[in-house]
Amino acid sequence: MTDAPQDPTTGSLDSSHSLAPAAVTEPAPEQVHTGASFVKRTPVVMGLVAALAVGALVGGVSGAGVTLWATSSNTSGTAVVGTANPTTITVNDTTSATQVTAVAARSMPSVVTIGVLSANAGGTGSGVVLSKDGFILTNTHVVTLDGQISNPKITVTTSDGRLFTATIVGTDPISDLAVIKVDGVTDLQPATFADSSNLNVGDTAIAIGAPLGLAGTVTDGIVSALNRSITIASSAVPPDTSTQDTTPNQGSDPFFNFDMPGQNTQGAASSATISLSVIQTDAAINPGNSGGALLDSDGNVIGINVAIASASSTSSGSQSGSIGVGFAIPSNLAQRIAQEIRQTGTATHGLLGASVTDVTEDTNQKNPTVVGASIVELTSGGAADQAGLKVGDIVTKFNGLPVTGKTDLTAQVRAVAAGSKATVTYVRDGSAGQVDVTLGELK
Repeated sequence: MTDAPQDPTTGSLDSSHSLAPAAVTEPAPEQVHTGASFVKRTPVVMGLVAALAVGALVGGVSGAGVTLWATSSNTSGTAVVGTANPTTITVNDTTSATQVTAVAARSMPSVVTIGVLSANAGGTGSGVVLSKDGFILTNTHVVTLDGQISNPKITVTTSDGRLFTATIVGTDPISDLAVIKVDGVTDLQPATFADSSNLNVGDTAIAIGAPLGLAGTVTDGIVSALNRSITIASSAVPPDTSTQDTTPNQGSDPFFNFDMPGQNTQGAASSATISLSVIQTDAAINPGNSGGALLDSDGNVIGINVAIASASSTSSGSQSGSIGVGFAIPSNLAQRIAQEIRQTGTATHGLLGASVTDVTEDTNQKNPTVVGASIVELTSGGAADQAGLKVGDIVTKFNGLPVTGKTDLTAQVRAVAAGSKATVTYVRDGSAGQVDVTLGELK
């Protein structure tokens, strides 16, 4: 892709780490809030509810005023970290213990509370143990305080009350996942991971984390939806913004910036967003659950909790609690990213090499009969071009998963590793077709 101006309604899968969604014309756009709530310890208290706040179209979520909050927790003005108390599972009557009780007892030692502190801000979140020797998976927005800091002081509190310091192994803002490492430990309990591709809607979903700093909190529900695509603000800004995943919006922009109402703008990077394919659950998830585990009925990790939808927010920036619409990064994606970060310090993501938009936003589509992602531009020699896709094609499936628009396609492409082979189903001039694509690498 070049830097030449493009149609502002176009979403591109071409390049760069940032994904700035296209403009929409809904009268009351939904909002997506990512990252923790952080209290600045300065004479002027900013009191950010969500350090990153952008508008988005959340697949399947309708209605005005729907807000997505990242699920990291506030700290006090003193930014205390490591506030978790030793956690045990209390079973007063073994004859009435439930499956949730068993899962909590098995999995609690594999979930930790993470405290993050900088000179002027702090926050808490959760993490999932990957190895006995201290590798822990969490969200990028937890360890960077929503992209505010690059060298945080990180503490990890285990379920048995031990307190450790940790360092960042690597972060992946595209998936909002990060790996940290605790040194000098050999007896942590690694979590077991399920195959998220085998999940069904209606399956049991159990969340463990530290909402509002309350370590060892257990909530349960079901898998409400699979392959739900959401757009959230990125917790880190790519160093090279010469090319963008989507053309910056022109004119009316429904996307909020980093600032909340009454706050100061945090800079140009506020337009950086990412698209994620997530598991939706009605298990109660609240600020502080970020990076924690979403588990199946056997205690296996099916997802890493990342965000919640909230019915409303106040002008002062305070968060409302869970309304039963939470989101988790599927375990298969989380495992791939964690493995790549542990091996190389970074993770890779697929690149299709096509600019796309929703069918309903593409003025060149005349009387389309299906929903999907309409290709409006191809990168010469890119993956889509080499596979024979053409401008005007409507992508309806990616690797067999339904694509209803640009957010779905972007999320699915980003979820697979660079160089992966993928099957793209499309409609061209009313006829269905299918091609195999070897994806490029997002830089």
